[in-house]
Amino acid sequence: MNPPSTLQVLIVDDEPAIRDLLRTTLVAEGYGVVEAATAREGATLAANRRIDLFLIDLGLPDGDGVALIREIRGWTQRPILVLSARTQESQKVDALDAGADDFVSKPFGVAELHARIRVALRHAGTSPAAGQALALGEVSIDLLARSVSRAGQPIKLTATQWRLLEVLARHAGRVVTGRQLLREVWGPGHGEQGHYLRIYVRQLRQKLEADPTAPCFLLTEMGVGYRLLATSTGA
Repeated sequence: MNPPSTLQVLIVDDEPAIRDLLRTTLVAEGYGVVEAATAREGATLAANRRIDLFLIDLGLPDGDGVALIREIRGWTQRPILVLSARTQESQKVDALDAGADDFVSKPFGVAELHARIRVALRHAGTSPAAGQALALGEVSIDLLARSVSRAGQPIKLTATQWRLLEVLARHAGRVVTGRQLLREVWGPGHGEQGHYLRIYVRQLRQKLEADPTAPCFLLTEMGVGYRLLATSTGA
């Protein structure tokens, strides 16, 4: 089903060909589109138009896309998706830490772009709450009961494993940076100690994935962080 035509997307990108592609595919899906080629123009449009979702390139000619994301995030919680070249991993991390919800790597596929947009808009309306249950195939996560099971059989997690899974579950479908996970699970003093994270992600995969060496649900976003692909099953 196409989204209502009232949903407005602001594209901030200095490449006319990218803007043309984005506008064409978004309009075809029923979105309204507003465009800007610079950070300054993007900030002005964001402040003066009703925008439901932002698509922001990081490499803008007159400023830093991360700074624009931080400015927009200062007054709205509407979803922000980053447009980024694949080699800009550190900038992706900075953008996500500044408040972006997700990123789409250039060159991107149209199907992936729309999937990311749907996830972002869905989470803008409702994110996993404390009483919500999530499914990873046969694995069920009950955020209220703080429990995990496979086909009705309990899966035992340590306190740290649970905290890590809980953070990922609250951001289900979206990438969470390594720095954010370290801060939320281990505390602000561990923001750069990525070896903790790799060890515990490996442990979670061993308990949650049918094949931990080829994970289907707890995915690595190389150089950026991790993404949990889960399906909501209600309270």
